[in-house]
Amino acid sequence: MERTNGEPTDRRGIEHLLLDDHRWAERIAVLLWAISGSLFVAMAIPATREVIDAFDERIYDLTYPIKWGPLTAVSYGMAFLGSAMFIWPFRVVVTVFLYVKRSRAALSAWILAILFSEPLIGTLKAAYGRPRPPVALVDEVTGSFPSGHAVAGAATAIALVIVLVHPGPARRNLEIAAAGFTLLMAGTRVYLGAHWLTDVFAGVALGAACAIGAAAVVHRVIRAREPSL
Repeated sequence: MERTNGEPTDRRGIEHLLLDDHRWAERIAVLLWAISGSLFVAMAIPATREVIDAFDERIYDLTYPIKWGPLTAVSYGMAFLGSAMFIWPFRVVVTVFLYVKRSRAALSAWILAILFSEPLIGTLKAAYGRPRPPVALVDEVTGSFPSGHAVAGAATAIALVIVLVHPGPARRNLEIAAAGFTLLMAGTRVYLGAHWLTDVFAGVALGAACAIGAAAVVHRVIRAREPSL
C-alpha cells in the first residue's frame, strides 16, 4: 500500500479515501432521504397534498410575476446545464476521465450516484403525475414532482466534488460551491415557472442523498475490504 498526495492507494494508484468520516456521510444521507421521503409520502396523501398544493400556488403567485432580465438569462443558462442535452455528455466525460485515471473507488461512487438518482426521476414523475405551474417561461412535457433538474443537478454537482477532490479544506470550499450551484439550479426552476417550490425542494434532497449515499456505500465497502483505511 502506497500513499499519493496523502491518500492511501494500492499499487495501481486507485484512490480509496472518498470521505473523511463515512459514518457522518451516512447520517447526512439518511437525513436527506428522510426529508425527501417525507415529502413523497405527504404528496401521496390527498389531505396533505391539498395543503402542499395551496402553499405552492401561493408561492408561485407571489414570485412568478417578478422578472429581471439578467436573472432570466441566468435561469435559461441553468436550464441548459440541467438538461439531458448537457448533463449526459458531461457525465460521460467524467466517467471516461475516472476510468482512464483508474480511480476505481471514485468511478464506482460516481456511477452509483447516477444509478441511484436517475431512474427515480421518471418513475416518480409518472407515479405522482403532478401538473406543472399554469404559466412558465419554458415548455416542459413531463410531470412536475420532483424536479428532474434539481435531482440531477444535486447528484451530479455533489458527486463530482466527492470523486475529484480529496477530503480537506479545498473540498469543503468546493462542497459549498456545489451546494450553491444546486440551490441556484433549484431556484431558477421556480423562477422560470417550470416547477413548484416543493418540487425542487424534494429534488435537491433526493439528489444530494443519492450522491452522498453512493460515496458512503463505496467507502464502507472499501473499509470492509481493507480495515486499515
